[in-house]
Amino acid sequence: MRKRRLGAGALALAVVATGLTPVVAEARPGDVIDSVNTFIGTKDDGNTFPGASAPFGMTQVSPIGSHYAGWRYDDTAIRGFGHFFLSGAGCWEQGGLVSTLPTTGEVGPGKAFDTAKPATFDQKRYASPYTHDGEVGKPGYYKVRLTGYGGIDVETTATTRTGVERYNFAKSGDANVFVNVGQANDKEPVTASSIRVVDDRTVEGTVESQAFCGGKPYTTWFRTTFDKPFKSSGTWSPTGGTPGSRESAGGAGLRGAWLNFDGGPVTATTAISQVDANGPKVNLAAERVRPFDQVRADTQRTWRRELSTVDITGGKPDDRTVFYTSLYHALLQPLTGNDADGRYYGFDKKIHRAIGWTYYDFFSLWDTYRSQNQLLALLRPDRAKDIAKSVLAIHDQGGWLPRWAYASQETNTMTGDPVTPFLVDLWRYGALSGNEVKAYQALLQNAREVPPASSPFQGRSGNPSYQRDGFVQYDPNFPKKGQDTDPNHGASATLEYALGDCSLSIMAAALGRKDDAKALSEKSRTYRTLWDSSQKDRGFDGFFRPKVAGGGWFTPADKPYSPQSQDGFHEGTSWQYQWLTQQDVPGITKLMGGKENVGKRLDDFFAYPDLVADPAKTVREKWVVGPYNYYNQFRYNPNNEPDLHAPWMYTLSGQPWKTSAVLRAAQTLFTNAPNGVTGNDDLGEMSAWYVFSALGIYPGAPGTGNFLLSAPRFTKSVIHLQNRRDVTITAGGADGAKLQYVESLKVGNGWWSSPSDRAYVSFEQLNRGATLDFRLTADAAKATWATGPGGAPASPCAG
Repeated sequence: MRKRRLGAGALALAVVATGLTPVVAEARPGDVIDSVNTFIGTKDDGNTFPGASAPFGMTQVSPIGSHYAGWRYDDTAIRGFGHFFLSGAGCWEQGGLVSTLPTTGEVGPGKAFDTAKPATFDQKRYASPYTHDGEVGKPGYYKVRLTGYGGIDVETTATTRTGVERYNFAKSGDANVFVNVGQANDKEPVTASSIRVVDDRTVEGTVESQAFCGGKPYTTWFRTTFDKPFKSSGTWSPTGGTPGSRESAGGAGLRGAWLNFDGGPVTATTAISQVDANGPKVNLAAERVRPFDQVRADTQRTWRRELSTVDITGGKPDDRTVFYTSLYHALLQPLTGNDADGRYYGFDKKIHRAIGWTYYDFFSLWDTYRSQNQLLALLRPDRAKDIAKSVLAIHDQGGWLPRWAYASQETNTMTGDPVTPFLVDLWRYGALSGNEVKAYQALLQNAREVPPASSPFQGRSGNPSYQRDGFVQYDPNFPKKGQDTDPNHGASATLEYALGDCSLSIMAAALGRKDDAKALSEKSRTYRTLWDSSQKDRGFDGFFRPKVAGGGWFTPADKPYSPQSQDGFHEGTSWQYQWLTQQDVPGITKLMGGKENVGKRLDDFFAYPDLVADPAKTVREKWVVGPYNYYNQFRYNPNNEPDLHAPWMYTLSGQPWKTSAVLRAAQTLFTNAPNGVTGNDDLGEMSAWYVFSALGIYPGAPGTGNFLLSAPRFTKSVIHLQNRRDVTITAGGADGAKLQYVESLKVGNGWWSSPSDRAYVSFEQLNRGATLDFRLTADAAKATWATGPGGAPASPCAG
């Protein structure tokens, strides 16, 4: 998800890594940990964080700089090390809570840190410069040298619910740790905070901050304990610092505590909770305060196990780094939401307990329903079951299914109906076993009704016109409960609803709900009501166009309607959203005037002739615009989600070799450099897209369980499934540096294989263990594989 919060003056996405030197840790040949560079995505609004986290961890420890997502590679100073971050999200409010920074110098009236001057304790002012020399960013470990305060080496690691820092002071004496609760990431409002010195090793407190994308304030409790006693301390407030004070509490404003040690090293362990003040204590007790190196080793052992789920062979070292960093980013979220005792704060504002399972929170569904959700379900079905159970718990507590769930509240961010394809795919992959009927009933309610005005959930706010007329009316002034509402983007919401209805029809049919299945399938084709055959652009006839209440076409007051405009579409244009019809390829083909015209449109959309001539140049000059410039475009936008699946529309329309070419070109945007993510990473969605495309498989239409196939990037990839079976993908001579196409394919189960002329396999085939043996060619003329009848899967909701 990305919002246009930066305005037209946002920095353009850098497209060449010139001058940016990737940071490399100490080499351990063969260790997958060494194949991850957590600095990828920390520049040009990739919005990832370089610091330490456990897989799906509640707590992260990472530097804070001048960027709203936390820190960016070209920041000149570090303000502190926060303990909560989202990876790759697009809105301003992104955490950085409980910011700690080691300093040196006396604290007191007229001293180096003058307690008489409140501005002394502004983290922008006491921030330290640092150096990239020797900086390390690896799974579960971050290291940097602060060059201020005489030089301080900072290391961070994390467990699921705690963050751990180790400070090594080059200058002895007057070694301080500042714990700042009144400030967080840039543009993250802190509306209230408190801190209390418990004893000579421990501080605790609260941070009340604003939720993502303009959501409501929520409270985080924390407790920090040190491995050695501090000899003196004090607290600060908006009026200045008070030596010896043990507590500071109040509303918005500067607030925190300084703790003075007899030199270093000093190790701090911080636990957080969104439940209550007892939560951090429970988490510290369960995950234990241990030596830094032991925590680091244990967490990296966990990461090694997670990342080794996929083994790849072939490619250059940078290819390996990009792949495993993408996999790493896809395994950071959703975040663990319950404390170690199972308690979590629910959407009914009550405390609940998850017994025998993990409750997850922070669901960016508009982004992750497209591929990150399926990647987790394929690799870790047990975790997918807990994710599905968490989403259903939100429905139980709040009465409705979420769209963008953040800190036990619905932010109503983004539009359409992402929860339907999200949950239906989890059902299709087996993650709803035992809860199928319950989930279906919640999904049917969501698909056909609208939450009451008293509900904080907005749901399908465009349902009245969609159910009655077959489209969501376009109304820029339609009232909303949060940042977004569907009628504000009526045309794209219609297409999203239709895709969701098709996926739900598949589930309905499997559950024996034949009447529902038929009605939902028919409803999924009502997107056709927005096709305006009179629209012409770039030599093509017919485009989707928003309709207003009553059924009339929308026309701007001062000019004709343009398919390249933002009118009626969320973070995209009619050009990009025309391909969000993968559930009904025959239908969109007919509207576009036949397969030949579909092919011509796709060629123009991707600038295909130019792409074949020079892939890297074409994607950077003709596809990529600024990371937040979604509108007035007629090309593929690899920076954002609405058309991420579009390369596979070639496959679905009988030209699979072109899918392979487009994917190889798109992969050039992912590099081993700080700007090596295209657009925001969106809680791992962009990274999951890369993982699938590099493997040569990609989830097709939601609910079908089909994976569409293309030329793999590596000569061999092995996916180790949780059921102890393997999916082995081979492609002799695979070379990601050039365009390659599939000449032939053999599909087997380990004991036998046979030629396949299908550009897809099912989830069931993969889950039983499978071998996919591709033969590649650099000659497009030889790439006739899967171009005949049956080469592409049937559309699930074709009329």
